[in-house]
Amino acid sequence: MITLALSKGRIYDDSMPLLRAAGVEVLEDPETSRKLILPTSRPDLRVVLVRASDVPTYVQHGGADLGVAGLDVLLEHGDGLYRPLDLKIARCRMSVAVRQDFDYAAAVKQGSRLRVATKYTQIARQHFAAKGVHVDLIKLYGSMELAPLTGLADAIVDLVSTGSTLKANHLLEVERIMDISSRLVVNPAALKLKREPLRALIDAFEAAVGATA
Repeated sequence: MITLALSKGRIYDDSMPLLRAAGVEVLEDPETSRKLILPTSRPDLRVVLVRASDVPTYVQHGGADLGVAGLDVLLEHGDGLYRPLDLKIARCRMSVAVRQDFDYAAAVKQGSRLRVATKYTQIARQHFAAKGVHVDLIKLYGSMELAPLTGLADAIVDLVSTGSTLKANHLLEVERIMDISSRLVVNPAALKLKREPLRALIDAFEAAVGATA
């Protein structure tokens, strides 16, 4: 049995056309089923539904053989996974944003110490270290836009898709850190033990990405 870890929401929705192109249909709808393990049209393949941030952990420790996770989640998680394929789905960007009246360029240039709120502490730390900017990181898990508005932080590092949420909260995107998309990740040990079926599935995903590009 091969176990594929997916998270509900955008990544799940964007993964379905790729799975279909790879010849796989998920047989139950996660929105109507209470099950967390879903059967597929392939008797040797099942889908497990986990939190997006838990996908790399399930794959790394063998709870799943492979999974789909955003590059943001993978960079925060660290090493230990084989990443054979950029699936080019759930695209967005990681950016720095501030209040519209905050002079970010001047603060960075003057060597000020910035307070930065983010869920992505590893990415933020590496970004600002590379720029030589001193930061105090404040870890938040949601409603990131509130941090600059309440004075909790000078800036935030967060995922941006359309930018409409930032504009609605009078925030300005001042720096693009990196483009984000979802990747296929594989457990290295599973790839050795189940090499043929996993390699065939990876190849099918690759062909599906090429067909939908």
